[in-house]
Amino acid sequence: MYFENNACLRCGTPLGYDPSARELVVVDDGRARCGNAATLGCNWLVDGVAGTGYAPGGGDERCRSCRLTRTVPGDDTSVVALADVETAKRRLLFQLDEVELPVSDRVEPDGPGLAFDLLSSRLGPVTTGHEDGVITIDLAESDSAHRESLRHELGEAYRAVLGHLRHEIGHYYWDLFVDDDATLARLRECFGDERANYSEALARHYEDGPSPGWANAYVSAYATMHPWEDWAETFAHYLHILDTLQTAAAFGMLVTGPAVVTGPVGDPTLVAVPTLDLTRETFDAILAEWLPLTYALNAVNRSMGNNDLYPFVLPPRAVEKLALVHELVGARGATSSTG
Repeated sequence: MYFENNACLRCGTPLGYDPSARELVVVDDGRARCGNAATLGCNWLVDGVAGTGYAPGGGDERCRSCRLTRTVPGDDTSVVALADVETAKRRLLFQLDEVELPVSDRVEPDGPGLAFDLLSSRLGPVTTGHEDGVITIDLAESDSAHRESLRHELGEAYRAVLGHLRHEIGHYYWDLFVDDDATLARLRECFGDERANYSEALARHYEDGPSPGWANAYVSAYATMHPWEDWAETFAHYLHILDTLQTAAAFGMLVTGPAVVTGPVGDPTLVAVPTLDLTRETFDAILAEWLPLTYALNAVNRSMGNNDLYPFVLPPRAVEKLALVHELVGARGATSSTG
């Protein structure tokens, strides 16, 4: 079974994801599916909070993930793209629950909390981004040809809908994490001063590109644009690492081989055994599990004639930034779990 399944692939037993238990469960007569199950393929169960479905006329209850979507296109031709983006959003929400980061619904469309506007650039201009808790995603990003064209044009190593969602949610959590002067000072020391003019930085980035040697300090070229973008790119990368390691652990993957890590994150006889309790690990321990896994996955992809699954190299400066993200996520998760 996979996270997206709504039935067992062998016997056909109906399944649904229970967000309160964080697991796939058998759906019986006492459990209600999300009102978007038929239209968008949502396999989440409703937790008892009512909401209107996307289908014309609505009236059905929506699951916790679908309720976060504030705006969708008003045309039937966007349903497939919308379903793809909602699938990625459900995985994002699952992971945020796993690391115990707070996710607040919006009671009112323009009130506080998190909301998603999933819009189609076929119907008008759309800018993917985040503002005051609202994450906007262009549904065109669900089209692989469109996405690959932009990836090539912008010189990116990686581009995916889930990556966009993880990046934009990073902006959302910057605002939540910066709740005292000491944390803000640490973020500025690590990522730079976010008071730098954003519009000027954006224009300079697209006109001049990243500075030479950027790969010695950043996880991506776009991260060089502004401290906020460095944070968001690093935050997204951190979620990539945790989700992939958790999946590897769920499948019982074990990676052994030649020495690939030395120094503080491991020893020459490193054996990587992904663990499920990643937020309680040190980041050095996470990295010691992560690097051997990526080398193995890249080698497997090359054996299939494909490009590297993980097309990144993490310089020490970027590792320091990831470690700070890990520390802040762990601290915030601990606070959420205790009240």
